[in-house]
Amino acid sequence: MKYVFFLFLSASLWPQAALDPAKLLQPPTDTWPTYNGDYSGQRYSTLAKINASNVNSLALAWVYRVNPGPDQAGGGRNTPVIKSTPLEIDGVLYFTIPDHVWAVDARTGREIWHYEWKNSKGGWHIGNRGVGVLGNWLYFETPDCNLVSLNLKDGKERWHKEICDLNQFYYASVAPVIVKNHVITGVSGDDLDIPGYIESHDPITGDLQWRWYTHPQPGEPEAATWPSVEAMMHGGGMTWVPSTYDPELNLIYFGTGNPQPVIAGKGRKGDNLYTECIIALDPDTGKLKWYFQPSPHDTHDWDAVQTPVLFDGEIDGEKRKLLAQASRNGWFFVLDRTNGKCVLTAEFVKTNWATGVNEKGQPIPNPQKEPKLDGALVSPNQGGGVNWPPPSFNPETGLFYVNAARAFSVFYLYDDDDKPEGWGGNDKGGWSEAMLQAIDYKTGKIRWSHKWPGNGAGVRSGLLSTAGKLLFAGDTNQNLVALDPANGKPLWHVGLHASMSNGPITYEIQGVQYLLVAAGDSLYAFAINSPPPELRFASLVERK
Repeated sequence: MKYVFFLFLSASLWPQAALDPAKLLQPPTDTWPTYNGDYSGQRYSTLAKINASNVNSLALAWVYRVNPGPDQAGGGRNTPVIKSTPLEIDGVLYFTIPDHVWAVDARTGREIWHYEWKNSKGGWHIGNRGVGVLGNWLYFETPDCNLVSLNLKDGKERWHKEICDLNQFYYASVAPVIVKNHVITGVSGDDLDIPGYIESHDPITGDLQWRWYTHPQPGEPEAATWPSVEAMMHGGGMTWVPSTYDPELNLIYFGTGNPQPVIAGKGRKGDNLYTECIIALDPDTGKLKWYFQPSPHDTHDWDAVQTPVLFDGEIDGEKRKLLAQASRNGWFFVLDRTNGKCVLTAEFVKTNWATGVNEKGQPIPNPQKEPKLDGALVSPNQGGGVNWPPPSFNPETGLFYVNAARAFSVFYLYDDDDKPEGWGGNDKGGWSEAMLQAIDYKTGKIRWSHKWPGNGAGVRSGLLSTAGKLLFAGDTNQNLVALDPANGKPLWHVGLHASMSNGPITYEIQGVQYLLVAAGDSLYAFAINSPPPELRFASLVERK
């Protein structure tokens, strides 16, 4: 009977409550209410109970392993892969894999509810980046192009709305971002020549409020960056990483993906706007405010979807509203987020594809590094100087952190037609190395670099920095590592059963700070002061 009592205690400790919208405007502490913790994209927490002086006492609090059922792995693998950043609201974690959502007790790892999208018609199950929450409602995307709304308390479906056309080989994987009364969604699709877009939905009904395509409208000046309207209207530019938001300027910021065809650019001469761009839109109308293009006429699959991180800083003695992105092409950009003007451009890994930087702050592509029938040796490779996992910016150090890679590939064409379709080429990898880079946003200089062991360019771990003078990252050997954010010195590490597969988060409940990461099919929660043993035992008994 004693154990039954503890089971009841564990189940009733955290009655689920609605998300207070004010939490979206505050640094994450007792909640982690949106994909990046807050609207800024900094992934910086003011929590400091886990800190550089006690991180060696960090211990495992609980593990939760997902069990979606047979043939429901997600991630394009035989076992589930958690790529989503969990949200933590009122002591409950909400996270996804493709077609599945879980609510889990944030103190014990006890499952509260599990929702399965059983109406799937297909789609690419490569991964899902998480959920958005507004009040009592949760929102997520399915691979077969639906936006689904659930009741936060019990996971019951409220409605679902189609957001893309599966028959055109779109799919959906992004975590929705809630801005006022807008549910902001994006789309994916990298195999056929289809246009990307971002759209806003009514949180009550799911009805479409506006849609913005990642190409100019025919007749606009930017349309001249394409050779024809046909090429432009089928030009790609997917929107598969969540946006950030400045409530004072009332602007959302996001990156767009590669143009189509991906590698063979012969049929799309020009800069190919608005692919490979950082975009600012009015969230109320979907109207374009400004754009900046990190990779004009990309032919290497270097999506510019990486998180646009917002912060206020000082450049040449002047206080500025800034936006920074470490782009997949290996270059770091700092923009004035009020107007999109480039403030600084610098490499964060050594590249060989550009001959310099133009007056707009854009790298100038070297024609000799275009893919060829007999190949061209290019750095970075198709995976990029960084891929999609989120970076972190620490306002205390003034450093921008990115899990980076330098890698060489031979880019080659297999379709030299005047009008290639699909990819039209590919790359063949060679030497690579992975490192964690700390970039000074004022100068673009690498303040410190921590090389990860082995020949690995594929680190897909997001980052988290905290006021506890800690930076958390995943390495190339399935470790979770804590480093000193000022100098990159490793302070602590622990082995996981798989490589980290998402961005870490941290939250505080009843005076205990937790660190949460995903590796493969499992969530790992760490704490200095773990929950009472009876609660951990109750969680394990109930899951049996």
